[in-house]
This record gives sequence, structure tokens and C-alpha cells, in this order.
Amino acid sequence: MSDSAYRGRLAPTPSGFLHLGHLRTFRTAWERARAANGTLVLRIEDIDFERCRDEYVVAILKDLRDSGLDWSEGVEKGGPYGPYLQSQRMSFYRAALSRLVESGAVYPCSVSRKKIAESGLLARRKFDFMEPEYIFPPQFRVDFPGGDALSDIYSANWRFKVPDGESVKFSDNFFGDVSFTAGIDFGDFAVWRGGFGPMYELAVVVDDANMHISEVVRGADLLLSTARQILLYKALGLEVPEFYHCELLLGDDGRKLSKSTLPKNSPNIIRNRK
Repeated sequence: MSDSAYRGRLAPTPSGFLHLGHLRTFRTAWERARAANGTLVLRIEDIDFERCRDEYVVAILKDLRDSGLDWSEGVEKGGPYGPYLQSQRMSFYRAALSRLVESGAVYPCSVSRKKIAESGLLARRKFDFMEPEYIFPPQFRVDFPGGDALSDIYSANWRFKVPDGESVKFSDNFFGDVSFTAGIDFGDFAVWRGGFGPMYELAVVVDDANMHISEVVRGADLLLSTARQILLYKALGLEVPEFYHCELLLGDDGRKLSKSTLPKNSPNIIRNRK
């Protein structure tokens, strides 16, 4: 990758205030873009309409600036690959879903999380910091032929059918060579929620490809997501970027910092620091 081709990104989700783990990861992304004399894009990932709020967007922008981080493209800056709010990019996601449906890479699925958990098929944890998760039971798969079998594909839930037994490998710019096995480390995963829109995996792949991101810098807790996303890149005929997964910042309890578990007065929350 030549220096001039480097394009990185900051992609915060405004479902809460930033914590110190976010800031360390964003600073790494910022430093790598500067070292490569590249472009850093700011994208706000606000498609979780139930949890994302405008007040968090305002706070995130202020916290980034107050921490000395800047960007040359994206929110507040503009650029050739906007809009830079995911909530305004639904047409891109709909087009991607249509391609996946047409090719038969996904199938409609209404199986609940409870039903999946009841199967008891736990995925293998290749790293201790990964949260336990259940594998989607193959017996619940739908033999979907692709094409126009449904009149309104956007109102259905869609799940990506993984190639069981296939090894998904990539060379991470921090962790080195990493591999996960489909059907063992992860199973069929959701890409679309009917009535709401794209799930994280699909939206991120579409946006990073459309914005020509050359290196994705994020936390190590998303290593498994990278394996899923590589399958999506390939299914959509898109170029796979490079990846750099940062070590996680742990709290006093030894667990990774999380918006959902940190109390509002935690010193790890950026907005609550003196």
C-alpha cells in the first residue's frame, strides 16, 4: 500500500459517550493515517435507531476535538463519498442486500435469539477476550434460490449462509496471521433486520468499500467480525481492505470497557472526566 493511497477512518457509534478504550483506538487510527500521510475519514455509525441519539453525536465530536484528533473528510468536513452518517445511506445498503438476495448468498430467517441459544451450539473461542456466542443451527437454514422470490425483500430478516468448514484467513497488521473456521468459530449471521435495515456487518462492509478505506483500525473484540465481513466482501465482489486490531483496554474487573456495562460516573467515560 503506497502512502498516497492510505485511507483510514474513525467510525464511532453514538449509542453512548466515548470511553477511554474508544479514544485509544481512535488515536491509533489517527496516528497510522498521519504516519502514512494519508486521509482520515470520520463516519458516524448511527443505524441503531433505538439507541443512537443526537446528543451523543455532539458529545463524540467534541471529545474527539478536545483529545487533539482531527480528520480531513467526513462529518463536518464533507467529501466525495458522503453522506457520512449511516442513517442517510440506506440506498447503499438496500442495493447491497438486493445483490446478496439475487445471488442466493442470504436467506430469509425469523428464528429468534432464544431459539438459537436453546440449540446449545457454542462457538469456539479462539481468544480469551471474545464473548461466548451461539452458532446458528444449520437445521434452521432455508433453501433460498435467490432471484425475486419475495415481493418486498426489505421487510424480511436476512441471514448470510456461511461455507461450513471453510477457513477464513487474513493477515492483521497488529496480530499477524489470523484464521477462523466457518461453522465452528461462527455460524450463519444476520445482515438485515426487516423494518429497520442493515445489521452492523453489512453496513460496515458497504461503507468501507464505498469510501475506499484501505485499512480498518478497530478493537480486537471485532476480530471475529472481520472474518464475517471478509465473506461479505467476497460475496459482493468488493476488495478486502487491510486490518489493524488494537489490544483492548480493560477495566478494573479485567473485562473490556463497554458502554453497556460502565456506570455513568465511571472515570473511564470521557465526558465524565474532570
